[in-house]
Amino acid sequence: MNYIKIAKKAASIQISELKKVNKIFNKSFIQAINLISNCKGKIILSGQGKSGKIAAKISSTLSSVGIPSFFIHPSETSHGDSGSIEKKDVLIVVSYSGNTLELSPMLKFANRFGIKIIGCASKKDSMLLKASDVKILLPKVNEADPTGMVPTSSTTLTLLYFDCLAVALMNKIKFSKDRFKIFHAGGNIGKNLLLVKDIMITGNKLPTVNIKRTINEAVKIINKKKLGLVVVLNNGYVSGLVTDGDCRRAIKDLKKNNKIKNFMSRKPFFISENLSVPKALSIMSENKITSLCIPTEKTLNKKNKKLKGIVHVHRILDLGIK
Repeated sequence: MNYIKIAKKAASIQISELKKVNKIFNKSFIQAINLISNCKGKIILSGQGKSGKIAAKISSTLSSVGIPSFFIHPSETSHGDSGSIEKKDVLIVVSYSGNTLELSPMLKFANRFGIKIIGCASKKDSMLLKASDVKILLPKVNEADPTGMVPTSSTTLTLLYFDCLAVALMNKIKFSKDRFKIFHAGGNIGKNLLLVKDIMITGNKLPTVNIKRTINEAVKIINKKKLGLVVVLNNGYVSGLVTDGDCRRAIKDLKKNNKIKNFMSRKPFFISENLSVPKALSIMSENKITSLCIPTEKTLNKKNKKLKGIVHVHRILDLGIK
């Protein structure tokens, strides 16, 4: 059997059927957006079988963009889970036929207590759409399997519809990279969206020393702060820095009372706190350094800069960014 040919045919059927989604971006689509965006409670998704899997994914997408949502199994609502649904919530129910028996108790409960329902089905006179406040009527589609019965095109189209609805909602609530970062802090995408200001070392953790202090005092600060360097300040402005490597290389010439200004080596690299963390790591790699200084925004473009923070390579690598 030519499996690649079979796969291409299945893909071709689904791609063709997916075009039908454009016909259902109508008044119901707008009503659903308004109902979800104005919801004072939670967005609860439900569905049975394959539709339930799609509903769970929709719920996950909404939560990931800052719209509180969770999935509830319809058969469990008769056994106590209906207590999770409150009047201020919005219930989104997905079912291609719209007549799945397991949905009945949940729909009756929602109708009884005035809970708004967004129903999604392919049959206009189905039990689900009759019980719904917002009726999303899916087009009839050809499934991609040999029997024409296994949910393939229908589930893909449903998922596409709600992904488009999620994108529209993201525009309505002005969803941004910063908000994405909040909800995806542990993922690779979220990590790569981090800005320097999100991970930089600030305040009392900063290794700084006055230019009038001795090298002995500088070494103590390097050891205490454990960043391998100390930033030298002159009247509050960055004058230079000394690394533990500088101290080791010059150890034969060091005396405890030597002024630190005599051993300041290179001036630090400065970057904006609004620079992305991967970009900061790239700058470190290019210049073979382990730390970057972040000045205050007011002094960023000035010759004399005040120190606001430090970003260290170990902090970046600990986050798994490479």
